[in-house]
Amino acid sequence: MNPKIEILPKVKEVLKAEADAINAVKIDSSYQEAISILFESTGKIITTGMGKAGFVAQKFAAIMSSTGTSSVFIHPAEAAHGDLGIISKNDSIVAFSTSGKTREVLEFIELSRHMTKGSVIGITSHSDSGLRELSDVIINMGVIREPCPLGMTPTASMAVMAAVSDAIALVLMQKKGIKLLSRYRNDRA
Repeated sequence: MNPKIEILPKVKEVLKAEADAINAVKIDSSYQEAISILFESTGKIITTGMGKAGFVAQKFAAIMSSTGTSSVFIHPAEAAHGDLGIISKNDSIVAFSTSGKTREVLEFIELSRHMTKGSVIGITSHSDSGLRELSDVIINMGVIREPCPLGMTPTASMAVMAAVSDAIALVLMQKKGIKLLSRYRNDRA
């Protein structure tokens, strides 16, 4: 326990580190490629990820569904135990893994390639990963410094992953021309 810790400066330090990590993301043609794949997909969008990245993948599927793109999360460890049955031949996959080396995610992609003709979009940081080899498009999160004093809790990584996926979902929604119906908007006021 450290009773002398100054709370407010530490909170500001964490928020700044996460904001800096988001602002450091390089925006390149991979975003255009990924959004085009999702826009042109005639199937649903399958999201996957393990651990904390899995929570972001679940959030991404929920946001995609609520912004006009049919999406579902499949837990990679459950995939080989029957959940692969959710996948159809025209589905595309968005796989989340900071390391890009998560065994369950890589096995999920390898198995799903037998089920769908759709593309795989990987969201990762590490340059030497199996996810890069198995994906058609990679969204690179860059090298991220975690603000955790132990350097282990992936708060900045997850903030970047969430921000990247939010940007993809909202740009895709705009590209699809999804708008709130004025009648519905008035009912909510």
